This record gives sequence, structure tokens and C-alpha cells, in this order.
Amino acid sequence: MIKNVTFSIIFLLAAFVLPAQDEPPLRIFKDTRVINTHSVEVLQKRKLDIRIGHRFGDLAGANGGWANFYGLENAADVMIGAEYGVTDRLTAGLYRSKGAGDLRALVNPFLKYRFIAQEEKGAPVSLTALTLGTISTMQRNTESTGVNSFPKFSHRMAYAVQVMLARRFNDRLSLQIIPSFTHRNLVAFEDTNDVFSMGMAGRVQLTKVIAFVADFTLPLNGLQSPFQEDPEGFEYFPALGVGLEWDTGGHVFQLNLTNAEGIMETDYIPNTTTNWLDGEFRIGFTISRMFNL
Repeated sequence: MIKNVTFSIIFLLAAFVLPAQDEPPLRIFKDTRVINTHSVEVLQKRKLDIRIGHRFGDLAGANGGWANFYGLENAADVMIGAEYGVTDRLTAGLYRSKGAGDLRALVNPFLKYRFIAQEEKGAPVSLTALTLGTISTMQRNTESTGVNSFPKFSHRMAYAVQVMLARRFNDRLSLQIIPSFTHRNLVAFEDTNDVFSMGMAGRVQLTKVIAFVADFTLPLNGLQSPFQEDPEGFEYFPALGVGLEWDTGGHVFQLNLTNAEGIMETDYIPNTTTNWLDGEFRIGFTISRMFNL
């Protein structure tokens, strides 16, 4: 699998040979992320984006309500890091996240490359690829036979590869589809190392500065898929997020609700076990601040 990820990185870097587009690309999404998913957007060259993301505990349900101040006293996941526009097509990023699944204390480097950008008189869609690596720095449990036993260093690693295809239909509506592949080097008994998923995302401009955003990620195989029953009765659920984002001029602020506890793709795609219908969704927010270098 490491060879496959290396190939993906080389493939992205090799794409520099693609010719530059004559027209300025259309802005399909305001941010490089929607809620759970990445968007097709990349940073402009020499732009530095410092980002902080936070997911609280369950808002309602058995673990929410007044006892935990509707989840605000708990942190399901926290992310902090930065991404940089290497070119107008290539963005590189590095994040640290708490983690909400079996792997915790995560370091997450990624590369994101835009192959095609939608134009007024040119390409009708934008196409972007993402390759993400995750390394767990949590302490090894030598008395366990579970995921945190880490018999090999490579067992601390997970990977995700995504392709994002999006179109802005008019000044108000943008839509995106996201086929994904996630691989974990070590999983629990009867779980699946490789998880394929399909995602969708959308953005609707409500006012000049406020937009409604939503995304949905559906695992297609393994125990995570709703099409397959877990022999032990353990339930996974598709990740669904809805939210509002504000463009303040200097940064984009987002307030969202999602049943996904984890923030990174290698975390929320295979590990979402909370259900909207049971009140197991949480408040989250993302703050992004852009700098010119």
C-alpha cells in the first residue's frame, strides 16, 4: 500500500507538465473544505492557511443534553495545522488531530492537486485529487492485541486517496462528488483494511457573506457499509454534515452539525458510529486565517 501512496504522490507532482489555463478559474466553493470532506479548491501560490477545527460531544441522545451542556463540555476531535500553496495547482498541508477512532494522536500530511479548473468559456467542471497519510503517535499498549498494540511501526499508518469532481451551476449553487479509497494497515478482527466510499457535497449562497453547506459520505463495503451487517451487531453510519459559513474578509468561519466524530478522512470514513436519528450529532466549527508569504 505504501508503494501505491508513493505512486499517487509522484503522479500528482508529475502533473506539473499540464499546460496552464488561459482563463481565471471559477470559485466553486469558498473554502478548501466543505464540512467533513475536502472541496475541489486549492490555495493560490504562496498563500498560507492556518486552520483550527473542533468537534464537540453529542448534542442530544444518551450522551448529550444538559448533563454535558449539549456536548460543549466534551471534545470528540480537535485539529490544528496549516496548508500552503506550492503552486496555483498544488497545495501541501500538515495537521495534528486528536483522533476519534481506534487510532489517536494523529499526524496528517497531505497533497492536493487541481488537474482541471472550471472556466466561464472553458472546462465545465473542476477536477482535484487528494492523497492523505496518517500516522498515530499514541502510546503502544504491549498488553493489548487490539489496534493500539502496534506489532509493527507500519501498523500506526493509514491512507486515503480521493478524487473530487465539482461544478458551479450559477452564482448560488455548487455541487461535488467524491469517490474515495481508505486503507488502514491494522484493523480489528473481522474489520476491513480497504474501504471504498462515495461522497457528495453542496453549497448554496444565501446572502452576500453567508452560505449553506452540506456533505455526505457513504462507505460502500466492509463493516462500515449499510449494505453489510456486522456479525456482532455493531453499527456504522454514513457521515452527514450541514452548516453555515461566513466570509469575514480575512477568514472563513464555519459552524456545523455532523454525526462524524473524527475530522480527517482516515478517521471519519471508517469510524463513524453515531447516528443522527438517535441525537448523536455534534456542534463543530472551523476557523481559517490566510496569510501572504
